Amino acid sequence: QLQLVESGGGLVQPGGSLSLSCAASGETLAGYAIGWFRQAPGKEREGVSCISVSGITTYYADSVKGRFTVSRDNAKNTVYLRMNSLKPEDTAVYYCARTSSCSTYYYESKRYDYWGQGIQVTVSS
Repeated sequence: QLQLVESGGGLVQPGGSLSLSCAASGETLAGYAIGWFRQAPGKEREGVSCISVSGITTYYADSVKGRFTVSRDNAKNTVYLRMNSLKPEDTAVYYCARTSSCSTYYYESKRYDYWGQGIQVTVSS
């Protein structure tokens, strides 16, 4: 059975950078798209990004466009989320999840079948 494990979170100052990893075990990620979501306290879960099976097509929420970059390494069975110019409003628990394909509706949670346990990202001075 597929397991997704996020890593790389932590505390960073505003303007700083972090790189999250989503490592898969039990099954290969090749042949699936992967999305990133986040949930801040008291807020609904938000779709952040999605990377296609090939890695060629990516989607980003307007709030992170130009600052976040999603990538994948199928040989390592891992997807990455590079986050630059972080803001306090980026503070949240970040999750990766598996879906069959990305689309303009990548932000809909119902399209994903396996989820990681989440990792905390805190942006604060």
